[in-house]
Amino acid sequence: MKQSFVSRIALFIVTNLAVVAMLAIVGRLLGVDSMLARQGGGLNLTALLIMSAVMGFGGSIISLLLSKTMAKWSTGAKVIDTPRTESELWLVETVRRLARDAGIGMPEVAVYDSPDMNAFATGARRDSALVAVSTGLLHGMRRDEVEAVLGHEVAHVANGDMVTLTLLQGVLNTFVIFISRVVGFVVDKFLNRSEDGEESSGTGPAYFITSLVMQLVLGIGASLIVAWFSRRREFRADDGGASLVDAGAMARALDRLRRQHDSDALLPANMKAFGIRGGGVAALFSTHPPLEQRIQRLVDGSWRGGARLGVSHAS
Repeated sequence: MKQSFVSRIALFIVTNLAVVAMLAIVGRLLGVDSMLARQGGGLNLTALLIMSAVMGFGGSIISLLLSKTMAKWSTGAKVIDTPRTESELWLVETVRRLARDAGIGMPEVAVYDSPDMNAFATGARRDSALVAVSTGLLHGMRRDEVEAVLGHEVAHVANGDMVTLTLLQGVLNTFVIFISRVVGFVVDKFLNRSEDGEESSGTGPAYFITSLVMQLVLGIGASLIVAWFSRRREFRADDGGASLVDAGAMARALDRLRRQHDSDALLPANMKAFGIRGGGVAALFSTHPPLEQRIQRLVDGSWRGGARLGVSHAS
């Protein structure tokens, strides 16, 4: 599959925003927003905050629970139930060993057809995750390098990155919804003030349009925070991969990805933040740090201060 350079947002975030938007529309149609306006013309901020939290965390939690299913669907990844080749057997056994060393349950192991060298991990629980690799990675890297990439993905699971991302996205969603509706309420009352000074309910057409625009603008700002967190978690996953396997192999694997930067066949855009590699011209929205920076940390040994996994064995 070819990646669209326009889309930089991971499947988790896309699904999350879609659910939040759907909940907002349903709430509008059911008159929930109007119910938040008190008879005195004010706004029930407590009720609004509760509603915002339900909608905000609801979108994040639903997208987290759907993450494995959507990942398999979007990439066409096939789970290896029974290894049919020596390569598949090696892949499953390597993930099993790395998962044991990282202290997590055995993830599902899958392969998806793509010439790009990439991999990703996702799932709602540390003991029931999914680790998938591309055919391009299996064929284009040495086994010690593939093992390092698998260590990186297992580290994502062991660090609980998906759950942490869910909580972060839920908090951001809550404030985006809350602030956008407060601003919409104020704008609507200001624009619809009658000549005799009587104020509107604050939930008219101006409220709907303003809150929608503000939700879009604030949502972009929230995406910047999510991308910043994603870049930090990539460093932690590199540290974990280096601890579980070998820093040199991890650095060599990243260098192969760096040299493949001009490839046209990349991980689908909606799974990009879950993968091993990143990139993109919009650095602030990038879910991954520059590969050169990641490699340098591994080469000069500065990654050791950031390793967080309690590894019982490293091969």
